[in-house]
Amino acid sequence: MPYRRTERVIERLAARRDDILAAARTVAAAEGLAGVQIVPVAERAGIAAGTVYRYFPAKADLVAALLAQVCEQEIAAMTKAAAAAPGPLSGLAAAMTALAGRALRQRRLVFAVLGEPIEPDNEAQRRAARRAVAAVLEDRIRAAIATGRLPEQDARIAADAILGALMEALIAPSAADTGDLAHQKDAVQAMVLLALRALGVVDARARGLVVQAPWPAGDAAA
Repeated sequence: MPYRRTERVIERLAARRDDILAAARTVAAAEGLAGVQIVPVAERAGIAAGTVYRYFPAKADLVAALLAQVCEQEIAAMTKAAAAAPGPLSGLAAAMTALAGRALRQRRLVFAVLGEPIEPDNEAQRRAARRAVAAVLEDRIRAAIATGRLPEQDARIAADAILGALMEALIAPSAADTGDLAHQKDAVQAMVLLALRALGVVDARARGLVVQAPWPAGDAAA
């Protein structure tokens, strides 16, 4: 009779995989993707390196899984924030605020995932992760254009530009240290205001949208 994994075994395997990814996330948050190596991740997870290899045959597989996980979490937070807003422009402001605010709570990790130099084996996954995040902004920009809240423009270029500006202004290594929570909120509001102005929102309306955009709540993933 062929061996069949029980639900308990499947759950245990999934939990072990999650533990490995959590360890990789911790390493990346401290050292960037360059630090995500099998041995230090195994040590962080409290398991043998051979166990990690059972789940991720190579470092590139582990990094790819980490990229996908972080990207999925940030997209979920942006989408949830935008969906709770009353209109397309407020949804766009909320999505940008969620992305920027969460990024400031995990600057090293988010920069590692979206902007840090990466090995060729993972370049495709990096591009996909960054494009997926930008696509959330692109969808909101398109909705605002369709309802006449924004002028006609190339939504994809605009979304990519906003993401790039956010990266450079807030979380790149050269970005200013935003310090405490009040400074973080000021920095995020300044970035979102700049983005809304660049997209064609008149200043008074842009300021109102920025003020009304909710600050992202903390969670275990951040």
